[in-house]
Amino acid sequence: MGMDTQHQDAGLDLATVDKLLTTTRAVRKRLDFSRPVPLDVVVECLRLALQAPTGSNAQRWRWLVVTDPEVRHALADLYRPPAPEKRLEPEIPITPQQERMMDSAQFLMRHIHEVPVMVVPCIEESGGAAGWAPSIYPAVWSFMLALRSRGLGSVITTVTLYHREEAAALLGIPEGYAQSCMLPVAYYTGDDFKPAVRRPLEEVCFVNRWGEPLRAD
Repeated sequence: MGMDTQHQDAGLDLATVDKLLTTTRAVRKRLDFSRPVPLDVVVECLRLALQAPTGSNAQRWRWLVVTDPEVRHALADLYRPPAPEKRLEPEIPITPQQERMMDSAQFLMRHIHEVPVMVVPCIEESGGAAGWAPSIYPAVWSFMLALRSRGLGSVITTVTLYHREEAAALLGIPEGYAQSCMLPVAYYTGDDFKPAVRRPLEEVCFVNRWGEPLRAD
């Protein structure tokens, strides 16, 4: 299958955009817990995030920005894994890359209380063919891209959702709104990030029917 390599001029610096998209990482070990995060920077990133598409343009999202130390520590106390029999994650083969990810996840679990800002995106629960969850994640990702472009990092975490009732009570989240995740926000250490090692596109993408290989001839 031939691929057209000509791009319409969209008025964007593709090198910069591509670098942003390929180096926005899930940041855990490189979060700088010692550096304060100004609230206006978070607000600026959220304003950009709200430009993301949302189902039916309903904009049923709500965003909780947690800066109060006592509330952050209380939320951090809920950042603990459930009993093994209650875990929902699928079994993933252990590889060196997976071991590094698990090690960084454990690191964040030990230090989550030190994160200067926590953001909890919520969305009004409603029906629809895909349910409520997909409507907010484009904005969550836009928020993370905006953070990255300003020298901050984050990671989508869902551990607190195992204790969502307690978190809702702590944060005053009313009935009818669901927490989608929790985003620790901090400046990152170091200068830059590299693209991650990913499976080749040809292994995971098909054309027209499942199993029909993608050929970039």
